[in-house]
Amino acid sequence: MPNPHAPVVAVTSDLQQVDDQQRYTVNVIPVNTLARVLGVVPLVVPPLADMLDLDALLARVDGVMVTGGLTNVSPARYGRTPSDDDGPFDRARDATTLPLIRAAIARGTPILLTCRGLQELNVALGGSLRQENPHRPEHRKHGTPASARTDDDRYRIRQDLDLVPAGRLATILGSEHARVNSLHSQLVDDLAPGLVVEATAPDGSIEAVTVADAPGYVLGVIFHPEYWAERDPTSLAILRSFGEAVSVYRAAGGAAPWAATGPGRGPAR
Repeated sequence: MPNPHAPVVAVTSDLQQVDDQQRYTVNVIPVNTLARVLGVVPLVVPPLADMLDLDALLARVDGVMVTGGLTNVSPARYGRTPSDDDGPFDRARDATTLPLIRAAIARGTPILLTCRGLQELNVALGGSLRQENPHRPEHRKHGTPASARTDDDRYRIRQDLDLVPAGRLATILGSEHARVNSLHSQLVDDLAPGLVVEATAPDGSIEAVTVADAPGYVLGVIFHPEYWAERDPTSLAILRSFGEAVSVYRAAGGAAPWAATGPGRGPAR
């Protein structure tokens, strides 16, 4: 049965050149997962930059998901000169998602950020990124395994995480350790002011963050919980925590009722 009261979640998208045409595109995996697993209505938002009325958008949605993508945030966004090795870039997406992230946080709209989304969160709040050393052996790299031939191979769960005890992510998962699917070749360099580290990899790289003093739910993870949502308890717990925050936000009429429960943590679980 269709649910006329289902929450609506905005999903970011990319601007891509396909042959001689420009297209707005998004990976089907997170969009399908939001609809199938959480039962929300995904609303794909084109990267319109200044043409997008953020206030009008956020007044109509109950959550935001900033997904991964095929490009990197331009280093120009954090005061560095871009090189060919830093790309490819999607400047239309940068110009859309960075202000969208800041606006959603300020409004208290629940926001889940995955992969490029965490990188965008760090840049949006004043941090910087760096490229992973491409010469690291495959079993130690965070980037997509060169040996992968299928999506299951690309998204395989292979990265161990140490979670901050009593942190938001540790509370969601009920554990101080997790194993996830990392596919990112960019790492957090300078952590943005106000970001709270929730999880790190054994090499010390940051894998999950929240936002201190955020009025609503904010969780950034550099991995992809949307891929294994129905087969991996860690992935499902993260998505359900976001879905719960979205439902609470909608029921409260677009308010963030847990602002006083902890820095960027949302309601205790």
